[in-house]
Formats: sequence, structure tokens, C-alpha cells
Amino acid sequence: MQSIDTLIVPATVTDKLGAIALAVTQACIHLDRIAFAYELSSKDQSRQVRNVVKDFELIIPAGQRLGLVGPSGAGKTTLMGLLLRMHDVAEGAIRIDGRDIREVTQQSLRQAIALTPHDTTLFHRNLWENIRYGRPSATDEEVELAARRAHAHEFIIEQEHGYRTMVGERGVKLSGGERQRVALARAFLSEAPILILDEATSSLDSESEALIQEAIERLLVGRTAIVIAHRLSTVRALDRILVFDRGRVVEEGNHTRLLAQRDGIYRRLFERQVLALTQAESA
Repeated sequence: MQSIDTLIVPATVTDKLGAIALAVTQACIHLDRIAFAYELSSKDQSRQVRNVVKDFELIIPAGQRLGLVGPSGAGKTTLMGLLLRMHDVAEGAIRIDGRDIREVTQQSLRQAIALTPHDTTLFHRNLWENIRYGRPSATDEEVELAARRAHAHEFIIEQEHGYRTMVGERGVKLSGGERQRVALARAFLSEAPILILDEATSSLDSESEALIQEAIERLLVGRTAIVIAHRLSTVRALDRILVFDRGRVVEEGNHTRLLAQRDGIYRRLFERQVLALTQAESA
């Protein structure tokens, strides 16, 4: 029988000696000429490197609401992993309010960033505890207020045991829309100055999407926000949209400006989604 020591994989990203707590004052983000590549193993055991981003520069001013769109594999989610220090950049630096994130503790970095992923992780605990994961010290009143802001309170009070309802492993007792609203409630509760939304409205019915979109608009107020989306309805009201392709920004602007580019990728994606929605409604 294996001991637990042999089953634990050592962390590849660790705090440097003397790392300090991150103090966010403005929440300005600067990706300063960064580079990152994955190392791939082939069948013959040789190593290959796939560049995801190289010499990449991006400044997100404090309070800006930024959308990232583009095909799968373009590097959008990888950039967010780098911001959260799931990996470290190979070159350059990522700075928040001028501070290199490699100089701060990972705990303080992740406390400053609220992440709402596409695949929300819920625990086999009740709804009180699952929402309180966003800020463990929160009171019941604060948890309920966050749930109301996220449009989660409506479905929670319809459960037989209300906030004491157990959600099952990975939240199997809840629908996709309900799980996303719990994730948004966590983000409201965390009060983090930086927000990352990764495909928050994908694979949802129109009613759930409308509720979540309204909650997102409320959540974005006063935060520096990065929204990754395939559904362009999620990003059309944002301040700035970047269109990614193979680790590069190929188009930039707001929704109106990008739609005006006759042969642009954004316009093509938007027209394709409008056509699909029209066909679905007429079916």
C-alpha cells in the first residue's frame, strides 16, 4: 500500500523567501512582455515546447472591464492561470499596482482575485457553507445578501431545507445555472478588487443566462474585471474587448467598433451566434 507521501505531488509554484502580502490599492494589471510555453511529451519520450504567449504586453487600467474572446486554444485561459500564478511566466513579469506577483504570497494574491470558472467547484456541503467559501468569516446575513445579489436566493429558498440544503458531490443536485449563481454569490461575498469570469454563461438556457447576466453586471461595478467568453452577449457592454488568436491579440475595441470591421473575426463570430439563435428560435 502506498503511503500518502508518495501520492502528494509537490507544488511547482512556491512563494519566494520573504514574500510579502499583496496590498491592492488601484487594481491596475500589467502583463509586461511576458512569455510562457507548455512542455509536451511525445510517444517517443522526446520533449517539445508549444509557445502559448511570447513577448506579450497588456495593461488593464484600474476599474476597466475587459473582455477576452477567440477560438479555443488561443491562450485566453492560460493568461488567467498566469495571473493567478498557477504557472510562472518564463520571461517578463505580471504586476498588480506595480508589484511583481512573484514577490507576494500566493494566498494574498488569490484573495485579491475572485474567480468564477466555467466548471464551478461545489462541495458536498450545504449552501451556507458553499457560498461562505468566498469569505469564510462572513456572517449568515452577509451570505444571504451575496446570494440575493447573485440571484441565488430565489432558488435557495425553494429548496426543502433552504440554505441548509446539501448540494451533493460537485453540486450534482443543482442545475448548471444554479451552480453558476452560487459561484457568483461567492464572488460577491469575497469583495475582491479583481474579478475573472471564465465562460460564466456558456451552456445555460436563456432564462438562466438572463439572470446571471444581470448579476454579472452588478458584480462588475467598481472592480477591475476580465471576462472570458464564447457567448458574445456576455462582453458586448464591456469597456474593451480583445480578440485572441494563437496567443496574439488580433483585434481590439469595444463591441460597436469591432462589429464595424467588415472582415473581422469578432464580427464573424457575432453573426454566426445571431444566426444560430435565430434558427433555434424558429425551430
